[in-house]
Amino acid sequence: MNVDSYKLCEAILPTTYIQQGRDAKQVRENKIRVLLEKQKWPEEGWDDTTIELMLSELALMDSNNFPSNCGVGEREARIASSLVAKRHFRLGHGIGRSGDITAVQPKAAGSSILMKLTNSMMLDVLRISGIRSTTTCFIVPTATGMALVLCLLALRQQRPQGKYVIWPRIDQKSCFKAIITAGYQPVVIENILEGDELRTNIPEIEKKIDELGAQNIACVYSTTTCFAPRVPDKLEEIAGICKKNSVPHIINNAYGVQLSKCTHLIEQAARTGRVDAYVQSSDKNFLVPVGGAVIAGFDEGFINKVAQTYPGRASGTPTIDLFITLLSLGVKGYKGLLAERKNLFGYLATELSKVAEANGERVLSTPHNPISMAMSLSNLETQSDKPITHFGSMLFKRNVSGTRVVSKGTSKEIGGITFMNYGSHSDNYPYTYITAAAAIGMTCQDVDLFIKRLQKVIAKWKNDGKVNEVGNSVE
Repeated sequence: MNVDSYKLCEAILPTTYIQQGRDAKQVRENKIRVLLEKQKWPEEGWDDTTIELMLSELALMDSNNFPSNCGVGEREARIASSLVAKRHFRLGHGIGRSGDITAVQPKAAGSSILMKLTNSMMLDVLRISGIRSTTTCFIVPTATGMALVLCLLALRQQRPQGKYVIWPRIDQKSCFKAIITAGYQPVVIENILEGDELRTNIPEIEKKIDELGAQNIACVYSTTTCFAPRVPDKLEEIAGICKKNSVPHIINNAYGVQLSKCTHLIEQAARTGRVDAYVQSSDKNFLVPVGGAVIAGFDEGFINKVAQTYPGRASGTPTIDLFITLLSLGVKGYKGLLAERKNLFGYLATELSKVAEANGERVLSTPHNPISMAMSLSNLETQSDKPITHFGSMLFKRNVSGTRVVSKGTSKEIGGITFMNYGSHSDNYPYTYITAAAAIGMTCQDVDLFIKRLQKVIAKWKNDGKVNEVGNSVE
């Protein structure tokens, strides 16, 4: 209500009552004013009512919500279902324009403000998380794989003769398919085994650049976060090679924002070498539904080129989800989640080591991987005639999700390239193992329940194996 409306209310109720309500609303409006003025991520999280108030105000600025609007175009944000309208807070125009996903829309001032504010807060997130040199970022309504495709397509405009993408191997389909989808020829670099860890083969990257010619390489495409026993790539060394050879460098940072080790690697790589863009998932890092990613970098010119590569307008849903979540958490709330995750990683490692030791196994030594760990299954594999992958199925049937059982000898063809021992990130990894990760949002109860169910599955696995030895299969 405006000033005149409040005065009219004073004719209905005592002035002191009206003033109390007005003061309470003013507190909320001051928060909104500060956000619009500073365009910074609030230190303290907001309550739902304040967030809803701001979203309602922004929605009223979009043309589809004007009382006198007369829409005669083919896209007027008409919404048939009231449930859908409520779900999107009546924000129906999406973000961007046909030529640029970060452009403002004349018909949707509210949605455009929402997009600008969310991108601005996300820049704060990345800098606070440790990648302080980041100059710009924007949210795309695609998961990480397609966001990486956009980066690779933007490179095509700059390097039309570049046809190869040098890619240190990581056995995750969308990472690899991004190269194929963008129309490049992947050059797979096998990792080096150092102890239990799989690490970047830096000499092989340099060799391939020399063999193929730097001018023919679209980019080196590295990775931070991955399943153990692979660990983050040696980003600083890769960035140095790329700088020396004038070759672009794209980083897949899928769930690395929550990991100080990964953000430090990116910051150092950008400071000492070359990093053109880095991409992260919104759901894996910020506890929102799947469907969004954040593309960021240190050169506004290139990141703007990536934004202009996206054809047409884009769904505003991932932006709305992040806007709400970032305001709900605030800086303090998010930092609290990061600290809790770090503590739980240590707790999970300790508890998993106890299970491993009790069963003649061990947690593989992968100190450079700050989120994922692996326990060998070499001994357990010999205690049943079932394939070891069945061990993973037994866990899944007991509602344990996110683990991966990786066995030797499995091959997979993707895009015409065959990967031996697929899942292990290596043609010749010596162990069969199961992975588990401590990601943001995980709780101590999750760890305890996982360990309890893992122990039960191991006991059943051993028992079934003994019964099978005398020819009486239990299952």
